[in-house]
Amino acid sequence: MDPLTHLCDLISQNPDLLSDKLSWLCSRCPSLPSPPSSRLTSSQLNSLLSLARLLSLRAFPSPHFTPLLNFLSNLPLTPSSFPPSIPPSNYLSSLLHFTSRAADLSPELSTQLSSFLATSILSAIELSPPNEVSNSFLSAISRNCPPIAVSESPQLIDRLLQELSRYDVPLPVYKGKQKEEEEESTSSPSISRSSFGSGEGGIEVVVKREVVGFEEEDIAGLERQEIIFGVFAQVVEKVGNIKTEDVEKVREVATKQIKSLPAFLKIRKRDWREQGGQLKTRINKKVSCCQAAISVQIKTLLSGETDSKSSKDVLRRTLAIFLDAAESCILSSWRKLRVCEELFSILLSGISQITISRGGQLLRVLLIPLKPLVLTTCAQADMLGNNPGAMFEAVTKLSCEIIEFGWSKDRALVDTFLMGLASCIRERNNYDEADGKDREKEPIPVMQLNLIRLLADLCVSVNKLEVVDMILPLFIENLEEGDALTPSLLRLRLLDAVSRVASLGFEKSYRETVVLMTRSYLDKVKTVVGSPDSTTLPAEAMTERVETLPAGFLLVASHLTSPKLRADYRHRLLSLCSDVGLASESKTGRSGAEFLGPLLPAVAEICSDFDPSSNVEPALLKLFRNLWFYIVLFGLAPPIQKNGSSNVPSKSVSSSLPSVGSSGSLALQAVGGPYMFSKPWSQAVQQIAQGTPPLVVSSVKWLEDELELNALHNPGSRRGNGNEKAAVSQRAALSAALGGRVEVAAMSSISGVKATYLLAVAFLEIIRFSSNGGMLSTINSLNKSKSGFGCVFEYLLTPNLLPAVFQCLTATVHRAFETAVAWMEERISDIGQGADEREAVLSCHACFLIKNMAQRDEHVRNISVDLLFQLKEKFPQVLWNSSCMDLLLISVHDEIGSTHVNDPAWVATIRNLYQKTARDWITNALSFAPCTTQGLLQENLCHPNAMQRTQHASDVVNLLSEIRICTGKNDWNGIRTANVPAVIDSATAASGAKKEMSDNFILEVLATAVVSATVKCNHAGEIAGMRRLYNSIGGFNMGISFGLVASPQPAQLQQESFNEILLKKFVLLLQQFVGAAEKGLPIDKALFRETCSQATALLLSQMDSEPKLNLQGFAQLLRLLCWSPAYISTPDVMETGVFIWTWLVSAAPSLGSLVLAELVDAWLWTIDTKRGLFASDMRYSGPDAKLRPHLIPGEPEAPPEKDPIEGIIAHRLWLGFFMDRFEVIRHDSIEQLLLLTRLLQGTMKSPNHFSCHPGATGTFFTAMLLGLKFCSCQHQINLDKFKTGLQLLEDRVYRTALGWFAHVPEWYETNSKSFQQSEAQSVSIFVHHLLNDSPGDQSQKANGLEGDLSNLTDTYHPIWGTMDNYTLGREKRKQLLTMLCQHEADRLEVWAQPLNTKETSSVRSTKITSDKWVEHVRTAFAVDPRIALALSARFPTNAAILSEMSQLIQTHITQVRTIPEALPFFVTPKAVEENSVLLHQLPHWAACSITQALEFLTPPYKGHPRVMAYVLRVLESYPPENVTFFMPQLVQALRYDDDKLVEGYLLGAAHRSNIFAHILIWHLQVKPLHIFCFLWFQAGNFHTILPEVRQKIIDGFTPEARDLFDREFAFFDAVTSISGVLFPLPKEERRAGIRRELEKITIQGDDLYLPTATNKIVRGIQLDSGIPLQSAAKVPIMITFNVVDKDGDPNDVKPQACIFKVGDDCRQDVLALQVISLLRDIFTAVGLNLYLYPYGVLPTGPGRGIIEVCPNTRSRNQMGETTDGGLYEIFQQDYGPVGTPSFETAREMFMISSAGYAVASLLLQPKDRHNGNLLFDNKGRLVHIDFGFILETSPGGNMRFESAQFKLSHEMTQLLDPSGSMRSDTWNHLCVKGYLAARRHMNGILTTVNLMVDSGLPCFSRGDPIGNLRKRFHPEMNEREAANFMIRTCGDAYNKWSTAGYDLIQYLQQGIEK
Repeated sequence: MDPLTHLCDLISQNPDLLSDKLSWLCSRCPSLPSPPSSRLTSSQLNSLLSLARLLSLRAFPSPHFTPLLNFLSNLPLTPSSFPPSIPPSNYLSSLLHFTSRAADLSPELSTQLSSFLATSILSAIELSPPNEVSNSFLSAISRNCPPIAVSESPQLIDRLLQELSRYDVPLPVYKGKQKEEEEESTSSPSISRSSFGSGEGGIEVVVKREVVGFEEEDIAGLERQEIIFGVFAQVVEKVGNIKTEDVEKVREVATKQIKSLPAFLKIRKRDWREQGGQLKTRINKKVSCCQAAISVQIKTLLSGETDSKSSKDVLRRTLAIFLDAAESCILSSWRKLRVCEELFSILLSGISQITISRGGQLLRVLLIPLKPLVLTTCAQADMLGNNPGAMFEAVTKLSCEIIEFGWSKDRALVDTFLMGLASCIRERNNYDEADGKDREKEPIPVMQLNLIRLLADLCVSVNKLEVVDMILPLFIENLEEGDALTPSLLRLRLLDAVSRVASLGFEKSYRETVVLMTRSYLDKVKTVVGSPDSTTLPAEAMTERVETLPAGFLLVASHLTSPKLRADYRHRLLSLCSDVGLASESKTGRSGAEFLGPLLPAVAEICSDFDPSSNVEPALLKLFRNLWFYIVLFGLAPPIQKNGSSNVPSKSVSSSLPSVGSSGSLALQAVGGPYMFSKPWSQAVQQIAQGTPPLVVSSVKWLEDELELNALHNPGSRRGNGNEKAAVSQRAALSAALGGRVEVAAMSSISGVKATYLLAVAFLEIIRFSSNGGMLSTINSLNKSKSGFGCVFEYLLTPNLLPAVFQCLTATVHRAFETAVAWMEERISDIGQGADEREAVLSCHACFLIKNMAQRDEHVRNISVDLLFQLKEKFPQVLWNSSCMDLLLISVHDEIGSTHVNDPAWVATIRNLYQKTARDWITNALSFAPCTTQGLLQENLCHPNAMQRTQHASDVVNLLSEIRICTGKNDWNGIRTANVPAVIDSATAASGAKKEMSDNFILEVLATAVVSATVKCNHAGEIAGMRRLYNSIGGFNMGISFGLVASPQPAQLQQESFNEILLKKFVLLLQQFVGAAEKGLPIDKALFRETCSQATALLLSQMDSEPKLNLQGFAQLLRLLCWSPAYISTPDVMETGVFIWTWLVSAAPSLGSLVLAELVDAWLWTIDTKRGLFASDMRYSGPDAKLRPHLIPGEPEAPPEKDPIEGIIAHRLWLGFFMDRFEVIRHDSIEQLLLLTRLLQGTMKSPNHFSCHPGATGTFFTAMLLGLKFCSCQHQINLDKFKTGLQLLEDRVYRTALGWFAHVPEWYETNSKSFQQSEAQSVSIFVHHLLNDSPGDQSQKANGLEGDLSNLTDTYHPIWGTMDNYTLGREKRKQLLTMLCQHEADRLEVWAQPLNTKETSSVRSTKITSDKWVEHVRTAFAVDPRIALALSARFPTNAAILSEMSQLIQTHITQVRTIPEALPFFVTPKAVEENSVLLHQLPHWAACSITQALEFLTPPYKGHPRVMAYVLRVLESYPPENVTFFMPQLVQALRYDDDKLVEGYLLGAAHRSNIFAHILIWHLQVKPLHIFCFLWFQAGNFHTILPEVRQKIIDGFTPEARDLFDREFAFFDAVTSISGVLFPLPKEERRAGIRRELEKITIQGDDLYLPTATNKIVRGIQLDSGIPLQSAAKVPIMITFNVVDKDGDPNDVKPQACIFKVGDDCRQDVLALQVISLLRDIFTAVGLNLYLYPYGVLPTGPGRGIIEVCPNTRSRNQMGETTDGGLYEIFQQDYGPVGTPSFETAREMFMISSAGYAVASLLLQPKDRHNGNLLFDNKGRLVHIDFGFILETSPGGNMRFESAQFKLSHEMTQLLDPSGSMRSDTWNHLCVKGYLAARRHMNGILTTVNLMVDSGLPCFSRGDPIGNLRKRFHPEMNEREAANFMIRTCGDAYNKWSTAGYDLIQYLQQGIEK
């Protein structure tokens, strides 16, 4: 039912939105009539009940009434129709209850119900025999009856009367035969009695006869009569006019039942024959039936005629019957039964209604018998206790109603009635005086005591001065002269009564009573003090002093409302306390705690509304001082030594207390405890402290006079020998109270009087701060609460204080501060209102201390500054309290009083102090939470009053202009949150500024704050202006449209408010932005920012007026403001989001939890949808994805449409905001911390849902930093309950952070230098936090706060799995993580600052031992084997790592089958040699990269079948086109292909791809030339294999493939053969010969492609383009083709020249260009702006090949032929003067190309680098050609004349750096980064070269080319060492003499320009 109930509530609140739900609910209701045998289901009945409930909440259209009407009109009256789980009684009762309420709401439903309800009731009545359903229905009707039609009522009434006539009511047996009419006319029913005959026997006979008669009544009949009476009463109420005879009939039956009550109730339990449950049932049913009869009697009487004589007689008779029945209830032995009490209440209520309804006519008739009824009630002894019972309350209520009614009708009757009652109090005083002694021994009548209570109740209820003046004097007279003069129960009751009367606040009665009570209390105290033995005093005397009078004082204090009377009462109570204290001390010296303690609750109550900071009269202040003196002397204050704890044990008050001799020990015990008195006294003292003003004295001398005056009455304790001893004890107690801040020896000059005073001050102030944190609540409101420090500091302002006294008062200030801090710390875990109260206390104290810094007294000023500093340290959240910040920035001049303006020095001191404090405050706040701090500063500048004060505004400007945040050194020490790059970026976004892409970014706080404040004010003004316009024109319903929304209908316009219109507009706009982003459409950033700003201004404008109401209405807008940046997820939009979120939480801190909750949900949504930082499923995750499958395993993927870095940077900004908010809320908001816990738990849920993109490194570790910073809070008190959860979260952070290192390290280059630096800085800060996390751990252990996980051993951890020792494992994982993060930070630092030659490697500087490396590897492998494998990639030459990795992988080989990088650790030449069983795992192994697979084709692996099978499986997993790049290596692999496995792969791939087949055939046609051809024959049958494979490929062609092959090869063979034709021709005829031969060649088909570039389709040959090239014995030619891009525009024809060589071996060029191509791919993948042009070269046959011509290029030699200048001059000639954009662009092109070729040249070592082999294109880029000498070979018989690693001639350096000093940092920067990027893929490059070792190429003819190539990568170096090596290499190549010398030699020998 609960869900249906909630659904009903929702439908009633939103009927239009949820109309379908209402229809659904109606459809589930039962459809009646149904077959008699069918049973309704629980679902149907519950739906019907829910529908009825819904109809009772709101009016709905009539179609929804149908199910309810059908059910009630066709009510199933058989019990079988209801399921067992739904009792008909409860169900029908609830259904009719809702139906009646619904009928009241809907007239239409009421009409429809009335048409058939009478029929339904008749059906239930006539059902014979009645069953549970019919009775339940009629019973429900008797309580809640819907409308009944008047026309249907007569039949129903007749049937009801018939039903009633069936039952006989036994009448009581009377003595004699008196007529009933005579008895009914008896005026006083209390006098009318039935005589039961004489003698006990006669009575017993009568009683037996009555018992028999009553027992003959059927219980079911009684229940039936009760129901019928109830139904009749409902009919009377609903129908109204009923026939008189029908009314009289029902009255007659009802009267009989009521008349039978007295006889029935007087029968005692033992007289009944029935007993037990049967008797109880009979009594309940009988009384209930009579209740129904009384109800119907009352309703018929009240609805009938009023003026006729007969009706008046009926009323009188009924009144008499009711009174008689009521008296019988009181005297009955069954009166304690609840049903009897209810009957009594109904009777008295009926009496009241009857009397009042007739306008006073029956007042006299009632008041006469009412007095005996009241007295009879009061005479019952069981009503004497504290809870007199329902009957007594009913009588009191009736008396009050009659008195209030009769007050205006017949005042004299009421007075007589009251006086008659009051006179009964003094009945005992009318006895004869001679019987006085005996009378004292007689017990006080119960009636007298109860009557006093009743009269007091009457006074309080009636609350009339006249009544009080009539009764109170009688009370006081009894107390002063009558029986109550002496202690007795009567006196206690009278004292209680007078206190209740006095609490009414009538001045005269108040004063008389209070005087009486105070005198009585003081007399009792004196009596006890003066009595030698208090045990002889009556118990009532003790009760009066300890309970009655204190309770009376408290009652008066709690009920007085008049300020005048409260002030008077406060003075009287305090005076009484002084008198009591003096009396208890002056007589015998007994401790007065037992006398003063009972008064404390009343004093606390009367002081609860007293403002202690107001001006207090000296007399009242003296009374407060005296009170606290006695509180301290008597030990009534709670102990204060332990942080002012208010948790004191509750103990009973002892009547025997220590004597004066122990007063000193009593004082010490009061300080340290335990508390000896009751807890209410302790609580009262705490409450009194809150309302006590400072106990300041005008002079110390006056103080001593005053106290000495009091001490004259007690010479034993204050003078003589005991005086000094008491003083010593007081000083010791004072020192203890001050926490030992002042030694006892330093108090020697303080007298006992002063010590007592100071002890009282200490107690007061410490208790004040321990009670509610030291807040002084004013009378007006809590918002105006003041700080208790105002009271504490007031003592220090007292003039002429002794140094010791001043020291004690100063210590009191500090103790009060400590107590306040302890109070707030105890509530650090509170949430909701408790947290708000705690923060309000903190803010109030901080604001006071800020104000108090303007005090003229330097000592006071210094204390304020010191306490403010301590407050900031204890509660850092105060830094972001807007009140404190505003006070610092705005109120400095307000604190300088006008009386001191003439003191310039003091004004300057105060101003400087405030400015220094404000500067430190803001700087400190910025260092932790720069976003929030800037938001608060902006809000401060937006404040209207701030800009009006020009002088103060200038001070603020001067102050803020000195504050800034930068990426470099800041104004704070150490690393703080603002040093985190993500936080700096977010702070920039929050400021409204745009972060500049520079290394040293500086954020000017003032400039950005002013600009953003202006923007915010403008938007707020726009909203306010539109709202005023809207209101001024009466809304938009005047035919005016403003374009905000579509014009609605007039009725709708009247209902829509301005806020609703704008709300819809902004919601629609934000939804459109989100929709556009989801579709990939561009977002207008400026429009989005403006829209969000305006929406925020609208939201905040409503927060100021009605926060709760409007917050609910604007929830959708708030949600969109939080979610839209997450949906769009671009850096610009996220900057807007951070700006908006900061604005919201700064301007409306109450929105903090809501904003954070929405942001956390949005963040978790990005995890689920894999966006930004969590784009884990994006295979194109970074640079490595671009190198697939050549160097990296996996299929190549197309780059995503959206740059993944955008989403990552958006998350980075987002994280910065979260870190900012964390610093703000970490100490004060448990709710928001739990929200962050949810965020972090979702973030750290899996280490695999993060993006692997290297550009996410900084953002990732920023998230990890947030997680660790959050987990470091586990030692905070407010998170103590979540300690274990935080430790688990910390483990998740460690696991996730380690998961980042499961991927091999990558480089990533961006155009932003600051981004690269921030990436390194983010990881460095994370490392710093890891290294400095130990102190926190130690503090936890020291404080016993170490979590439950620390002691876990031999168990299963939810994150780490099975572990031996949690603590040891945690330390190992932390060390591993620290080492990895340090290495990563070093890597990124080198990448960000490659030219910084300083060695910063933290990993190497720690000198990790081999054992430690092994431990790291094992730990990493236990967490994730991929981490261990990546570890070997980070340290590729570390023998310890490699050895341990091999063992671990071979031991756990099945766990790493999905990791291709694990192959080299078990697929080794040794494993192949031994045929290791580990090789059996290869069929299940994941595919590796092509280069790694090709490595296994080399001779060391001997063609092992399993290895070869794996290699072929890998190669076959990739498309043949992707493998074509390595065709030379595959052809060489045929040398070792004994099992023809490689051949099989080649044939299969050739069959799948024509291009693969063609390229393979061309390579197979190649044969080595020159002197190295002997190697060809050394390979055995290798020379015979190639033609065979070639022929197999050709034979396997399909007809279509064979046709293409024939055309492609025939065409290019024809072009190549031209060279042979030209050889015999003279040189001058060769060009013409080329043209002739080209004219003979035709292009057959449109699918021929260039062999060197298969994506270029040949469309034709430029016949005039043929050029014969110079060659000694060969005639190479250059031909230009017209080509189109295969996948491009077929009409976009471009020229492409190719050189066709004959007689040259091009394979070495192919190898060199392969390496260059791999380097180019690496640079491109990383994002390095380096240029390499690996032009196409393809060997097509023995000594034949095709070489692409670099387009738009000319050699340096050709350039020298046209000018005499160097490159610098040539560039100026071609591109313009130095400094022009074209020149600088060309210069940059040369720089990036020369740097790229510098890296390639370093690795390949190409020689013969004369100017003929250096080309320059039309953009200024350098291209190297002709790689005839690489690796170990060089011209001149390998003389290696060119000693430089690469060519960097003087003219090149002049172009790079015109100054000639070669300080081109940019070029060096590119070279270093290119070299670092190349090192990352060393193995792939080495494999590519190594496979060609046996190829017979000249480059492998000498030395150790592969080993030297590996050395040039320097894998043993870390990144910094490698960078430094490259820097040195660049410096060495600079203007190398050998470079210039070689150019000179080439010029002299070959004529090549130098």
